[in-house]
Amino acid sequence: MHNGLVTVGGQKMSKSLGNSVFAADLLGAARPVVVRYALAAAHYRSDLDHHPGSLLEAEEAVSRIERFVERAESAGATPAAAEVPEAFAAAMDDDLGVPQALAVLHDTLRRGNQAVDAGDPDAAGAALAQVRAMTAVLGLDPADPAWGAAGGDDRSATALAALVEGLLEQRRAARLAKDWAGADRVRDALTAAGIALEDGADGTRWSIDGR
Repeated sequence: MHNGLVTVGGQKMSKSLGNSVFAADLLGAARPVVVRYALAAAHYRSDLDHHPGSLLEAEEAVSRIERFVERAESAGATPAAAEVPEAFAAAMDDDLGVPQALAVLHDTLRRGNQAVDAGDPDAAGAALAQVRAMTAVLGLDPADPAWGAAGGDDRSATALAALVEGLLEQRRAARLAKDWAGADRVRDALTAAGIALEDGADGTRWSIDGR
């Protein structure tokens, strides 16, 4: 849900400009939980801008959550039942301030990682419990069966998407610099790996073996 405009690279998304981004495009480029994070990162009253790095930024944010959970559990942290931090609740109560709530989440991740580094399983467990509580409220808990986070295929798909999107960004930069040979090298490398590209007015779409 949002009230602001949806923009693409700072331009209003519109049919006349041919810069529409469809749900299938997003879900083909990133895990559903990553797409949800990317869409939730902007306040619903603000403009939502989609740009080439949006999903990569969201993937890194979700990966930070996953890495902390794995580190804390490996360090023996045992999360107890916990409520969300007061600052998180206050942000959500203040006109659904999800961006501010996410800031609280990442601050808790930082403190939790520090606790793991310091060998303090109790503090790490407390942080882990709060992280679980906050991500549950936001619908961003990577361990939720709805996201299929435990599946190896999801991790492989995420890694592939990150690599392909990174190469597409290099190709885009080469084309902007009129380095046609460099752009062709990227395309040839992707083609050799079984990645098909389709250039359009709204950017470049990729698929495996053209599917």
